[in-house]
Amino acid sequence: MICPGIRPQGRKRTARNLSFAIDLPATDLFPNIVRYLKASFLFAAAAAVIALGLYEAGAFYKMDGWLSVFLGQGVPEIEHHSVAQYAAVLLVAICIAWTTIDLNHAAVKVLVAGAALAEVLGLTVVLNLYGVYFSPFPSVTALLLAFCGGMLYGRTPAGRRKRTLEQVFGDRISRAAYSKLLDSDQPLRFGGEVRTASVVVCEIFNHDELIEQLSTEHFVAATNMLLRRGADFLVEKGGYLDDCAGETLRVIFGAPLADENHAERACEAALELANELDAVNVECMKQWNQELDFRIGVNSGEMVCAAYGSNRLGTFSVAGEPVDFARRLCAANTIYGSRILTGSHTLELGAQVLEVRPMELVRTRDERSREEVYELLGLRNTLPDDALNRRDLFWKGIIYYREQLWDEALDHFRAALPADGIDAPLEFYIRRTEQLRDGLPSLEWTQTTGL
Repeated sequence: MICPGIRPQGRKRTARNLSFAIDLPATDLFPNIVRYLKASFLFAAAAAVIALGLYEAGAFYKMDGWLSVFLGQGVPEIEHHSVAQYAAVLLVAICIAWTTIDLNHAAVKVLVAGAALAEVLGLTVVLNLYGVYFSPFPSVTALLLAFCGGMLYGRTPAGRRKRTLEQVFGDRISRAAYSKLLDSDQPLRFGGEVRTASVVVCEIFNHDELIEQLSTEHFVAATNMLLRRGADFLVEKGGYLDDCAGETLRVIFGAPLADENHAERACEAALELANELDAVNVECMKQWNQELDFRIGVNSGEMVCAAYGSNRLGTFSVAGEPVDFARRLCAANTIYGSRILTGSHTLELGAQVLEVRPMELVRTRDERSREEVYELLGLRNTLPDDALNRRDLFWKGIIYYREQLWDEALDHFRAALPADGIDAPLEFYIRRTEQLRDGLPSLEWTQTTGL
């Protein structure tokens, strides 16, 4: 639950010697090819021009004579402008330049180049068996030049970009986001930047019950089913998977790729995530006759985006009060019985597209101001008229509640009850209002939860 005035101890991390500044447009690019394809064609063209220029100038004539005699064919007649030689040189140059630039590990690059060299020499030997002499030297020259060019390019910041992205982000971002980062001309700097972004936190709150009812193997399987489906879903929605372990799933919208609509996207993803995880619970009921009690918190604000950790364990992440507040919002759902809670700044950013109802006006950490917490109901123009009318009645009831007009508040709360009578946050406020009307003390969140 939200605990105004209490500052929890966060995880201590050591920042890497990197900096962060990425701000890219939202246009789609072809996956993983634009930047390295351009470089590959550039180096392949240079290698091919040099190799074919030497070939046409007769630079390989003596070597061809020695090799032909060694193979038992005598001195060959050199055919200039050979289509086969041109095709072989171009093919080898493009393939070696592309693989050398695209592959991350040096040993694999050498292995691929060595295999290509063996194929070129093998082709010469095979054709010789049929009485055809094919000079390997232009192709070998193009191969070596393309390989060296690719290796040199791989030592530049642009050439190291793919390896850096895989080390820092891995599968924590979608392939579309990865491609945008890879093909961008913006430098990769991870030392730290203050950015406004949105955090979606999803947690499981009935672990103790599940551990009692399920075997260890089934408990882990059920938990991983929810975490895996949730993580994959949110990443494909454009989020960055910041944390996924044990009982918590945390995803960032608006970092590492900047997105001015991050609040809207985060809320839309949270609403769809609830439906996705409901489907997971259907599967859990079929397999283990148990459901996972998941809740979701969404919050927006300024946070520090950077690469945190050590060489042993480190990753790109975010830090700041909005991140912790999202976690506390997630936990606050268990008090009201709500599914998704969001902070006021998120609503400010997405007010044009979000439908909410107020849950609580809470003190901030400095104790001098208050912040409204809202339940996220849906997107604009998606709720039926009945749901909107009940939302308005609830909102008026909250106003009367805060003015301590208990009877008027109860009248509106009861009028807002759905036909089936199931609305956990509404029932919570009816009980709380009845207690206050009867003279029972009002409990602060800190007293209720201890968080």
